[in-house]
Amino acid sequence: MSDVPQRNPAVYRLLPSLSDYETLRLDGADQSRLMRWQRSRDEADRPTGLRAEWMDDSAPRSEFPSGSPGTPVLSRRLAEGFGDELLSAGSLVPVEIRNGKGDDYVLYLVDQVVDCLDLHRSSKPKRNGEVKRPVYRPEALPTGLPAFRLPQFPRAVQWNGWAADRLLGLTGDQIEARLTWSEEPAAKPHPDPWGF
Repeated sequence: MSDVPQRNPAVYRLLPSLSDYETLRLDGADQSRLMRWQRSRDEADRPTGLRAEWMDDSAPRSEFPSGSPGTPVLSRRLAEGFGDELLSAGSLVPVEIRNGKGDDYVLYLVDQVVDCLDLHRSSKPKRNGEVKRPVYRPEALPTGLPAFRLPQFPRAVQWNGWAADRLLGLTGDQIEARLTWSEEPAAKPHPDPWGF
């Protein structure tokens, strides 16, 4: 395990940056099945793969090409560069890209659902479970994991600050990290972390 900072924990939503990189369009049926599994945790719905296609072939491929909050797709190079710590929170399943021409990508299937939200201090969850202004209980926050999901919003992956920093270091301008919460009083969370 790497040296995971314990001071001033932070949580992020990650999505592809708006720079000139290609993103993926996920297969609707596969994405629906994933969302069912995220809600119910029924092993019959657990994805063993994901199908997708590139939105446009004219730009360079992103190494973090999915903007869906519950469907983090990583290039194999990015997953390997991050290291085995990814597996502490979930598993990697293959992504089959139509006309992918040798592209090698994986879906990071985050298993860990952690009840660490301070429901009294957080904004009220929307009907879909989205919590626009989360406040976490620091003692319950799984800072040793790269990512986790919340029981209140199970279809969204929450990234710990150290993992977001590592991914940004590996990809440069390919990922946008939106701060959703920090224990640091001066930190400014993104005003709409789950929006586009």
